[in-house]
Amino acid sequence: MELKEFKVNKIDEKDMKSAAMKFLSKYGIFLILIFLATLMSFLTPHFLTTNNIINILRQMSVIGIIAIGVTPIIITKGIDLSPGSVIALVSVVVASFAHPGEYPLLVTILVGLAVGLLTGFINGTFIAKAGLPPFIATLGMMTAARGVALLYSDGRPIGNLSDSFVFIGEGSILGIPISVILFALVGLVTWILLNKTKFGKYIYAIGGNEQAAITAGVNTKKVLLMVYCYMGLLVGIAGLILTARTTSGQPQAGIMFELDAIAAAVIGGTSLFGGIGTVGGTIIGALIIGVMNNGLDLLGVSSYWQQIVKGIIIVSAVYVDSRKNKKKL
Repeated sequence: MELKEFKVNKIDEKDMKSAAMKFLSKYGIFLILIFLATLMSFLTPHFLTTNNIINILRQMSVIGIIAIGVTPIIITKGIDLSPGSVIALVSVVVASFAHPGEYPLLVTILVGLAVGLLTGFINGTFIAKAGLPPFIATLGMMTAARGVALLYSDGRPIGNLSDSFVFIGEGSILGIPISVILFALVGLVTWILLNKTKFGKYIYAIGGNEQAAITAGVNTKKVLLMVYCYMGLLVGIAGLILTARTTSGQPQAGIMFELDAIAAAVIGGTSLFGGIGTVGGTIIGALIIGVMNNGLDLLGVSSYWQQIVKGIIIVSAVYVDSRKNKKKL
């Protein structure tokens, strides 16, 4: 009887450990966000206020939208280094169309989206059609887009924007900033694309095993092209928000934004090995970065230290991801 009881207890312990590991794997990133927010609320009384929470969401909306766009790309084992420079290009072009009384607001918005979509199409064409590695193709776009932005604006900010356009970045509906509403809508649409459509299934299939996806009849080139076009479209949205919020088109805008976006996706559980990633995880990853940056600012910590902390978090997330993949192998 004692031996049987010992075996049963041993099995129960294994089941409990397995259940605990599954729980941590599924909700661990959310628990980290809660822990970080709780810690910051104890360290500074100004953190857990309505105005500050809204401020965090407003500040992270641009990075969050880019991170949501880069998530499907990383799932397909790709990368995009160009969003920061593309945002600068969108910013100066949009600003030149947003002067009071010159063009309707809809035209200005469509121009911004078109610029972002065009850069995504170029990236996707080089990667999907010409077969260039994503790192090289998007690195080239990163350099070229910044150069075009500087050339277009003569290296100077473009100001004098209409009130209707500025409202996109500074306005709110029922107390919720427009930028946060757009962030939420982008998250919802992308979640639907990844989880409720064939397009989403193909993205995961390519990331899991591209050759198997081709064998199954998936047009991988078309899917990859669409993924990078979608990324460009979201960068266009992010560029519109940033330009409206800063009330000027800045040719130096968006520096390092792509790294923050990639960090948010990776921290949120998107695997650099491909095939794994969720929109919800990416949003939480972006919020973790936002909470950390905001909390450290309130505590008066130097931005240099913030970069160091962020770097440690990114390396740790990638290390954990690599250990998970090794165990699967």
